[in-house]
Amino acid sequence: MTCKTLFLAVSLTIAGAAAAQAAVERVPFSGGVERGAIMVRTSERKLYLSLGDGTALRYPVAVGKLGKSWQGAAKIDGKYVEPAWSPPAEVKRDNPRMPDLIPPGPNNPMGARALTLAGGEYAIHGTTRKMRASIGTAASYGCIRMFNEDVIDLFDRVSVGATVYVTP
Repeated sequence: MTCKTLFLAVSLTIAGAAAAQAAVERVPFSGGVERGAIMVRTSERKLYLSLGDGTALRYPVAVGKLGKSWQGAAKIDGKYVEPAWSPPAEVKRDNPRMPDLIPPGPNNPMGARALTLAGGEYAIHGTTRKMRASIGTAASYGCIRMFNEDVIDLFDRVSVGATVYVTP
């Protein structure tokens, strides 16, 4: 590897890390929700974590695809680091070759962290490298999908019991 190649590789790595960290923004917020609550605005493809001072942290997300999105409120009932994933029946029906259990790792669609929502149907979670391009689109079966670096940041900031509001 030449010095020029090494410099380029290091520069691209630093630029990529900076871009990844820039995905979350502190923004003015008047969502009318309590400090620590999460609001997902599906039409914006954004998740807001209320800081309770008229601002929020805003993250880009993927939301449910046509016919799979939902609205309402739910509580975070679990926090998991690098969870295994069992595809729901609907996902298995659409992808019959999918295994019954996907262990933690680079092919697990739950990514680095998962915040499960009461009712057991949906979660806010990370993603695989292959699915990163879905962030900012309507692509999931109803879950809220985030970049891994963003879901790690959110995971560290929220508590079990926090309310998640999903709005149009």
